[in-house]
Amino acid sequence: MSDPDPTQQMKALEAKIAAVKAAREQTTAHQEEHYSQANLAWRMVTEMVAGLGIGFGIGYGLDALFGTLPWMMVLFTVLGLVAGVRVMIRSAAEIQEKQLALQAGGQVADQGTEIEKRDRDGD
Repeated sequence: MSDPDPTQQMKALEAKIAAVKAAREQTTAHQEEHYSQANLAWRMVTEMVAGLGIGFGIGYGLDALFGTLPWMMVLFTVLGLVAGVRVMIRSAAEIQEKQLALQAGGQVADQGTEIEKRDRDGD
């Protein structure tokens, strides 16, 4: 009875390690995608609220300055809403362009992420 061949043992060990790394990368990619989508949603909400808040603040300040209490506040709140919607639409277009570029570049994007992963891992 002889010991198993060390090269065969090494190949089997490398295959197991590769399988574990592949499973971990798939889980990590899904988690990163989920957080990325939530981040984009919060970004859009923040932009909308910021537009409304800034418009309200400017309108209220001008009303206090000129003594025309509700008119400037209403006008600038509506303008803030419009500005917030425009920024949200611009953000959505930016996200869509990135998604289309990733779909069009399929393999190129995959190679780029592989290079980034290797750089993070120190390989």
